[in-house]
Amino acid sequence: NENPNPPVTGLLAALSDQLAEVNRYPDMFATELTAAIAERIGVDRAQVVTGNGSVAVLAHVLMALVEGGDEVVYPWRSFEAYPIAVGTSGADSVRVPLTPDARHDLPALADAITKRTKVIILCSPNNPTGPSLTEAEVRDFLAAVPSRVAVVLDEAYREYVRTEGAVDGVALLREYPNLIVLRTFSKAWGLAGIRVGYAVGSPGLISGIRACSTPFGTNSLAQHAALAVLGREEEILARVAGTVSERERVLDAVRAQGWEVPESDGNFFWLALGEATGRFVADAADAGLLVRGFNGEGVRITIGEPEANDAVIEFLGDWRR
Repeated sequence: NENPNPPVTGLLAALSDQLAEVNRYPDMFATELTAAIAERIGVDRAQVVTGNGSVAVLAHVLMALVEGGDEVVYPWRSFEAYPIAVGTSGADSVRVPLTPDARHDLPALADAITKRTKVIILCSPNNPTGPSLTEAEVRDFLAAVPSRVAVVLDEAYREYVRTEGAVDGVALLREYPNLIVLRTFSKAWGLAGIRVGYAVGSPGLISGIRACSTPFGTNSLAQHAALAVLGREEEILARVAGTVSERERVLDAVRAQGWEVPESDGNFFWLALGEATGRFVADAADAGLLVRGFNGEGVRITIGEPEANDAVIEFLGDWRR
């Protein structure tokens, strides 16, 4: 699942300029980048830690907070890296099924908390199904979670969110010191191949996560690339708006064909195909389309360029016949 747009203005030049310094170690604490992120989202720099993509940052979070025998609770189906990250941390996964409309079942997630629970992961918008959590329901959920349990809110697709009342994790940090927000430069910001992600939370939690982070984990090219795209935010957000517009066009078209598609706030949409998933993925490949299949469950289809989206619409119409 990638951003189809080419590098923004100035990014390639920033990377080229930095190539002459690759014999030097990067700033281990990504000081300038951390400060720029903190300024953009309105927090203190002590509340931000970067890493080699938000997946690596999640691994650092778990390294700091859990040990063997602890439990990490998360919705399922959700981001496929969660069980991998939990497994490598030595903790046990507790997967809570989504609701029939592909949303988090927050009451069931709260009910899954035990004395062994150390971390709960939420994903908004949920990857791969698409719906966002609302601020109201996240507030209610956080009120039900013991303060000893950390809640990690993964907002990898935050920039694509348009649902009214959707949660903004950073806005809740002052009220909930056990909340940690994950964000990334891989999606809307177009740096999937360079790998930059970050966590935001209370200074105490972030200090512990930073202590567990891989030294020099955010390399010099990644730091300069992230700074370059932050300097082109207006251009980035214009591209995001274009993707959102395409998302709505595609969803309108496929729903008109009779497909049931959950609400989506990401740069993708979900089709629950069950046992037909494997056949659908194979047929899509034969048609020149690459989709992400989850055997026995469904497929995630990324919103790409208009021409690619037209091909998806045509394929979906033909496949239903």
